[in-house]
Amino acid sequence: MGGVTDEREARALLSRIAEPGDRRIGRLLRTAGAADVVAMIRAGRAGLEQDERYRVRLATADPGADLARVAAVGGRLLVPGDLEWPTQLDDLGDVAPWALWVRGTVDLRLAALRSVAVVGARASTGYGTHVASTFASDLAMSGWTVVSGGAFGIDAAAHAGALAARGVTVAVLACGVDVAYPPRHDALFARIAADGLIVSEVPPGAAPHRTRFLVRNRVIAALTRGTVVVEAALRSGALSTAHEAERLGRPVLGVPGPVTSAMSQGVHRALRAGAVLVTSADEVVEAVGGLGVDLAPEPSGPVRPRDALDPLSARVLDAVPARRPATLDSVARTAGVTPAETAAALGLLELSGFVRQGPQGWALASGAPR
Repeated sequence: MGGVTDEREARALLSRIAEPGDRRIGRLLRTAGAADVVAMIRAGRAGLEQDERYRVRLATADPGADLARVAAVGGRLLVPGDLEWPTQLDDLGDVAPWALWVRGTVDLRLAALRSVAVVGARASTGYGTHVASTFASDLAMSGWTVVSGGAFGIDAAAHAGALAARGVTVAVLACGVDVAYPPRHDALFARIAADGLIVSEVPPGAAPHRTRFLVRNRVIAALTRGTVVVEAALRSGALSTAHEAERLGRPVLGVPGPVTSAMSQGVHRALRAGAVLVTSADEVVEAVGGLGVDLAPEPSGPVRPRDALDPLSARVLDAVPARRPATLDSVARTAGVTPAETAAALGLLELSGFVRQGPQGWALASGAPR
């Protein structure tokens, strides 16, 4: 094909001929326009190890066809400078995306302003799936966007949980936005495209490659305010998202699991290394939200009637025997207070149904509040 002068078409072309995260192309784009970079590659002046391979791909690449193909599925191409471009991606420096293919009607920049990544093992346990779905649902109901990778296991549970709460979820894929991978998630991706967003650095029709899964994890980490790892084995790919988040200075959060579960060993190692332990969506929001604003409620046990007693009444109640009645003086000695104080406290406790007075003294009332 001939020379490309349009910046958007040039970036579409680069996404077709080069792999995401190509650091050398990223450096070139910092000092030159995408059309100029394409011209340098075509002329063999880009100084890239893959120059020859990229020039071969240039011969068959058709950015116009790619743009038409994404439009046909209700998508678009975003490039830096667009109002919808999430500027936090610039934190990736030389490996920042030079374009994003997006499918869906939600505004990506606005959706990413309050977003959390929820990632984890593909071979998740029932516990992990439940936690991911619950966290995602609660986050969505609190107005947070849930971002994940569209894979089996934790990713799918996170997307489904957000959708169930009628919230926004974003799937960042390692293939084209019009490709269902894994194929069994075809219906899930259709729902995400209808109510959220599907995002990819590679053009429509592109197949997933092993390296693309790891490379796309940096986008998940950079796009969001923090990354929650629900389940991950020691060599889980989900941990690469956590490592990218840590490198970017974003919070890394971990959900503890059974110490006997291999699917939680990677999370536990991350927690020992400094990740923040979270057990609820509220705690996630506290970690990634506004300082001093998005505070999680302090966990507490059930409130019992005894909790409302003043210290003297509680002390006297503890001194009343459980099995046989006791005289006022005996209760006073056990409680370590005066008989007068004991008499006043026992009167209030009797009115509240805690104790009863009988011929032989004071005893705990049957069915007394606990």
